Amino acid sequence: MCIIIYILVMYKHTSSVFRNPGPMCEALADDLSPVQPAQGQAAVPGARPDDLRRLLRDEMIAFAAEFDPQPMHLDEAAARQTMMGGLCASGWYGCCILMRMMADAFVLDSSSRGAPGVDEVKWLLPIRPEDELRLRATVMDTRVSNSRPDMGFVKLNLEL
Repeated sequence: MCIIIYILVMYKHTSSVFRNPGPMCEALADDLSPVQPAQGQAAVPGARPDDLRRLLRDEMIAFAAEFDPQPMHLDEAAARQTMMGGLCASGWYGCCILMRMMADAFVLDSSSRGAPGVDEVKWLLPIRPEDELRLRATVMDTRVSNSRPDMGFVKLNLEL
């Protein structure tokens, strides 16, 4: 499964963006310089195998039943008749999973002040029940706010 999100995150411009820097925060920060990941690089710098999230069928269907009740998200037989060819998660559920993984990986240990928006979301491949998901975050750009010099922005490319 692949969701790609380009997002700007505001942060308090201080000597350290991260309050409790762990290996993921330190590697991601890397002075918050734009980076291009090498082929085969860890999904999130410092990530461990237990940072994977397995998508549970019942949770996927429960989300779809409440928020995105399309046949490809609810019923295996009906899903086979759609362009997905089988049961798959709602893209919005994938975005929610991505947000939780991002929060756990580095946002909650940062001085993040929220985000003014998301530039783009792409659902490149379907998420299937029991898929194991991993987050990859790449810093694409950073800048200090023009109107509030004590704030800054980090543009992230997030892939799930």
